[in-house]
Amino acid sequence: MNNQVWFAELTMQEVKEAAKADKVIIIPFGSVEEHGSHLPLCTDSIQPEYVAVEAAKRTGSLVAPPLKYGVCTTTRFFPGTISISFHSLYRLTVEILEEFIRNGFKRFLLLSGHAEEEQMTALKLAAYNVMRRHMEEARIGKLRIMVCSDYDFAYEFRGKYFSELDGHGGTIETSRVMAIRSDLVKGKGSKNFQQLPRFEVTVEPMKFWPEGIRGDPAEASAEKGRFLNDHIINELVKLIDELKSRRH
Repeated sequence: MNNQVWFAELTMQEVKEAAKADKVIIIPFGSVEEHGSHLPLCTDSIQPEYVAVEAAKRTGSLVAPPLKYGVCTTTRFFPGTISISFHSLYRLTVEILEEFIRNGFKRFLLLSGHAEEEQMTALKLAAYNVMRRHMEEARIGKLRIMVCSDYDFAYEFRGKYFSELDGHGGTIETSRVMAIRSDLVKGKGSKNFQQLPRFEVTVEPMKFWPEGIRGDPAEASAEKGRFLNDHIINELVKLIDELKSRRH
């Protein structure tokens, strides 16, 4: 397959060979979502795509066509956010997984650049119910699915090298985009560490979060972004190596 990593670039025969070789399928999930005045709406999509491709190169895995729409509850009423429902993401994920399984693939890494709770829950529930449909294969480790966000690994450095409060569109995220697509970063953005109420349910998050971000983008750098991306890629490689093993 000439070291191809994008599933959609394969031929029919190459797909049959990849399934026979039991290759891991990485499915990137993102969102179309505001990330302040300095980052593009595709921020949550370009990050998982980049690290997925790099991890695939190192592990001989395949990257499925990304799903670039996500469940954006908190930012839904900010300009530019295009959200889909929890049910839509759940159903689409189930159907995508079932189609890959029908084509002979058994090992999946669902990687979301959008780490909002509703998004991750939809992906995990979809994976769980697909596993239940194929219980016999799942029991013997023939079918395996992992679900994570690249921010499960990026946020390991909060409280160490970055502010404990850093979050959406902040130093970490801005740094990563600067390292991947610096041409899409426009200015330094606005500093904001105000958080949404911890327990109160609010339908107007813009009142508490007018800048649409949490953190200090001015502290970001491409060097920090490369450090973060390299760490994430290394962690994904470990997960993929684990997926490639047969758990009994």
